[in-house]
Amino acid sequence: MARWHEIAESVPEFAAQVREAFEAHKHKTLATLRKDGTPRVSGIEAYFVGDDLWFGSMPGALKARDLQRDPRFALHGPPVILSADDPAAAPGDAKVTGRALEVTDPERRAAMLTGRGLAPDSFSDSHFFTADISEVVLTRIEGPNMVMDLWRPGQGLRTLHRP
Repeated sequence: MARWHEIAESVPEFAAQVREAFEAHKHKTLATLRKDGTPRVSGIEAYFVGDDLWFGSMPGALKARDLQRDPRFALHGPPVILSADDPAAAPGDAKVTGRALEVTDPERRAAMLTGRGLAPDSFSDSHFFTADISEVVLTRIEGPNMVMDLWRPGQGLRTLHRP
């Protein structure tokens, strides 16, 4: 598992592309596991702040309860809108999987909020998590091919091409 800064340091160009894809729009999609093991898909906001990829939820939200019980998650960046004229112009389709680590330390939460330009005591009852990352995938179009860049801790970056 890795924190975001480890990926950004080891493969900076790839990390910049993933970040661009995630930051293309405000809303992302989070998959968590319900108590019975079935998947739950929720809308969410996620931000790169400091060394980490952060996401959160309102107090007592089901997705937060899911993550507190079973921290495994998949986070999908905003949907890619391909131009019929130039599908390669899109930043790519980004996904991150791993384990969510709930942050309860007031100083870390305040630093994250301040880093986002918010008051350090904003959202005091909300849940905030950082991503302990097991996989990052960026899928994009290059010419007639679909290209998938896949990063995993200890394995580095691999690129797969599909016609």
